[in-house]
Amino acid sequence: MTVKCLIWDLDETLWKGTLLETEHVTVSDEIRRVISELDARGILNSVASKNDHEHAWARLRALGLDRYFVVPEIGWGTKSAAVRRIAERLGFAHHTVAFVDDQPAERAEVAYHLPDVRCFPAEQASALPDLPEFQPVVTEESRHRREMYQASFHRTAEREGFTGPDEDFLRSLAMVLRVTRAAEPDLDRVEELTLRTSQMNATGVHYPKTVLRSLLADTAHDVLIASLTDRFGSHGSIALMLLERGLAAWRLKLLAASCRVVSFGVGSVLLSWLGTQAARAGAHLIADFRRTERNRMMAITYRFMGFRPDSCTCHVPPTEGNLLHLIPAEGTPPSTMRLIAPDLLAHRTACPGRTSI
Repeated sequence: MTVKCLIWDLDETLWKGTLLETEHVTVSDEIRRVISELDARGILNSVASKNDHEHAWARLRALGLDRYFVVPEIGWGTKSAAVRRIAERLGFAHHTVAFVDDQPAERAEVAYHLPDVRCFPAEQASALPDLPEFQPVVTEESRHRREMYQASFHRTAEREGFTGPDEDFLRSLAMVLRVTRAAEPDLDRVEELTLRTSQMNATGVHYPKTVLRSLLADTAHDVLIASLTDRFGSHGSIALMLLERGLAAWRLKLLAASCRVVSFGVGSVLLSWLGTQAARAGAHLIADFRRTERNRMMAITYRFMGFRPDSCTCHVPPTEGNLLHLIPAEGTPPSTMRLIAPDLLAHRTACPGRTSI
């Protein structure tokens, strides 16, 4: 599993020296290279350090490195508690987080309380980019992942200070959700969405690029990708739908969305739009769903939108997993965002009379 965030200790790990003993701590060129290389690959950097926060952050700023680190935890509590808080703020599962520290006792403490977090000694830090788990598929979007997360923290801070109804705040964001058919240049990001999403992933199934390319060429399938922007900037490509369209039923083989946009209701908006499209085609809507340890939110979203595990003549029950069924009706436009999406019926080509299972 690819690492999404590397959490650094500071003293004798990120920099040489102990800050409480000397102001002249330094960062080697090798460590600078690791930080910038991981950032360019879309892997976030953070800090869990036992230090005075203001003192340590001022030193990171003086070293020109502060901009690389998100949600730093600098204080006097346990490292495991700091790592846990970082993962929670980022919405990352523990198995996607790594921790590097020079002290065996600190690594052992984190490993004991958070066994899924991968721990590395400081002397291995310069070699981390060479490990397979630090080599994700790199897209143009992933190169800007840190900036997207930093914008999301500003957005969250403003939301917490907003005194009116949450729906009014969402309207104030001036969100635009755009759905397009994926093309060859999008495939790296499409594959990445099948790998990186977990809370809002309906099946947990990874679709490699070769399979996605074959779906692009199949007239019975639509590979749809959604992007979101607001007044704080772009969220990037945040959702994926793999759809097979038959005459009796449309089958949503995968809905996957970034956890960063869960609170904006993007999943419900996409399902409402898709239901409207299917209703206009006179087709039922069925959706693949496989419960995982992390996708309870997706199960709630499907249920909220009216999907049920009902049997129907429009489809054959699957041999594994579940198919959720909906007799769709035309929905209303979203009230909190502008939706720009294609008319799937206008581009419809010959499809089989029944979806294949």
